Amino acid sequence: MVIGSMKKEGRQQRSGCRDLLSCFVSVAAVLWVVLPVAAAQAFDYKDALSKSLLYFEAQRSGRLPYGQRVTWRGHSGLTDGLQQGVDLVGGYYDAGDHVKFGLPMAFTITMLSWSVIEYGDEIAAAGEYHHALEAIKWGTDYFIKAHTHPYVLWAEVGDGDTDHYCWQRPEDMTTPRQAYKIDTENPGSDVAGETAAAMAAASIVFRESDAHYSHLLLHHARKLFEFADKHRGKYDSSIREAKSYYPSWSGYEDELLWAALWLHKATGTPQYMEYVVSNGEGFGGTGWAMTEFSWDAKYAGIQILASKLLSAGKFSAAQRHVLKQYESKGEHYICACLNKNNGSNLHRTPGGMLFVRQWNNMQYVSSAAFLLIAYSDYLKEARRDVLRCPAGAVRPQELVALATSQVDYILGANPMGISYMVGYGHKYPMQVHHRGSSIVSYKRSKGFIGCMQGYYDWYGRRGQNPNVVTGALVGGPDSHDRFRDHRGNYMQTEACTYNTAPLVGVLAKLHQHVQEMTTSSSLSYLEFA
Repeated sequence: MVIGSMKKEGRQQRSGCRDLLSCFVSVAAVLWVVLPVAAAQAFDYKDALSKSLLYFEAQRSGRLPYGQRVTWRGHSGLTDGLQQGVDLVGGYYDAGDHVKFGLPMAFTITMLSWSVIEYGDEIAAAGEYHHALEAIKWGTDYFIKAHTHPYVLWAEVGDGDTDHYCWQRPEDMTTPRQAYKIDTENPGSDVAGETAAAMAAASIVFRESDAHYSHLLLHHARKLFEFADKHRGKYDSSIREAKSYYPSWSGYEDELLWAALWLHKATGTPQYMEYVVSNGEGFGGTGWAMTEFSWDAKYAGIQILASKLLSAGKFSAAQRHVLKQYESKGEHYICACLNKNNGSNLHRTPGGMLFVRQWNNMQYVSSAAFLLIAYSDYLKEARRDVLRCPAGAVRPQELVALATSQVDYILGANPMGISYMVGYGHKYPMQVHHRGSSIVSYKRSKGFIGCMQGYYDWYGRRGQNPNVVTGALVGGPDSHDRFRDHRGNYMQTEACTYNTAPLVGVLAKLHQHVQEMTTSSSLSYLEFA
């Protein structure tokens, strides 16, 4: 698991060398257009997409299905919720441990759903649509179980302190599986809001393939939003066990706006858009100019989503005015990524990686890549030839070029020459900080491995993990592109579900783009010949 984001005051990053970096992105944009075949030869985005979806099967909790492809995993957490008299079997482990944290799990499902909503055709063309929907449904099935009453949501199973005391396979777990809930007396608007957003977004995904399930998800999303808004409070004040691991630094206002936007997109109901408009200033949606997008801080995502809705819907003049304010702040984030703001940009490492903070920086890289790709599509849909940043205009293809450079960095185009997606390429992290990956598979050795035995026999081993957690995106290198592949280096070698989730849509889009450009180049060659 990854300790929460820093407070808002620490979010703004400064970056020098603006002209040099701007030139680099401009050149990269040109190269991306004229050298698609070379790009295809360098990285196989389809393979990376397939592996990214496989990762979620390694993170499954509960009774695994017949078609489980990650064969070194077995059933686990089969009594979750039993002590509290509720069925909480299922869901996802967030990272390399065995706690089920509701807030990052819900954000993971929201981003997987957004990927399918935006790039479902591209995912299908790559042959991965079914796997994408399976990954989403594994999460939403759990949320349905966890939402036992309109104003009750079970938001955590297990706790980080006792879980971290042990190093065991999930199949051998002996740590307490205490479950924690939010209700009217112990509210948690952030986790309820994010879960509402996840279920609303997922309802769009399943609308055509399973209308009944889509309606069920939407019913839960509406009730959860009502709960989150009517009984306001931070979930880490109600569930103190979460505070040391996933604290809600940004508060709950962003999740309320985020949920309302997704409910508007799912239903078209005017009340949700009016909520977003009337609370834009008070909740910070039109005020915060961000340089990160994460499981904690949703503002940049809210602003980009609001921009996309602005171009697609019919709104009053007053509503459009507020939505344009959202758009302006969303463009601040995009310009910050491009190093085109005057003084408030994302830092970049010498190797070109966007850098926010030391611990699990790759979560910010993958989420930035998604928003860059999504906004480039919005600019094209809105027939805007350029995005006017404070330090100069940029074209939509420059957003694509930067997103591509970040994905390529992840896949191996970096000073270390290593793929930070486990299992991709010839060189990738071998000592991932992951309990199940680091201990011999239960399928190969069914002998019980105790709480401390795992530390003694497996955690400290110098060799590579016996099981490859394919598709996991680890925390990645530091601000100088340095990476140490060591199991104890959890800041860099632990992977999280919300690291990989935004990549699903990006990889599908890049694969399609390369395919189209390769076909175009081939046709041009045939015409010339």
